[in-house]
Amino acid sequence: MRVLLLGNSFTYFHEMPQILAGILNAEVVAHTRGGAYLAEQLDPETEMGARTLAALRGERWDAVVLQEHSFGPVREKEGFLRSAAGLCGLAREAGATPVLYATWAYREGSEKLAGTGMSYGEMARALFESYHEAGRANAAPVADVGERFTALRQILSLYEPDDYHPSEAGSALIAGVLAQTLASLR
Repeated sequence: MRVLLLGNSFTYFHEMPQILAGILNAEVVAHTRGGAYLAEQLDPETEMGARTLAALRGERWDAVVLQEHSFGPVREKEGFLRSAAGLCGLAREAGATPVLYATWAYREGSEKLAGTGMSYGEMARALFESYHEAGRANAAPVADVGERFTALRQILSLYEPDDYHPSEAGSALIAGVLAQTLASLR
């Protein structure tokens, strides 16, 4: 299996792509940049966009995993939906199944979360709804990482001290949820 991961630091923290590759015994390639939005992956004028477009047009992939900026699906929902649709279409043209990697709310009680003007539940619900709307619109499976974060946040230490990036345990959880979703495609 060949998997292309498109995202940002929520994808690459603690070597999550390598963990995922080990779980799946697959080739996993990541096109990421801290703070990146999916729109950048579609922009041939950016280094990452040119690289992603070349990979989608010139290589064979079994799955392409899409992860948007942490607050992007809420703050810029229409842009997220457009970018997801464009990348899902390109993934399918390349013979791959697009998969949406739904992310999590910022740590409960954090300044980062307070800056959104939302509660933990509101942010988690808004992310879930945006990713699932994109999934329905593009007939793409959703890897519900955010749901697992919500369910396990009181049991496991899933956040870095910055209150939004995944800890080592968080990255392991991400890899596990993605692996389960990707394995179901085989």
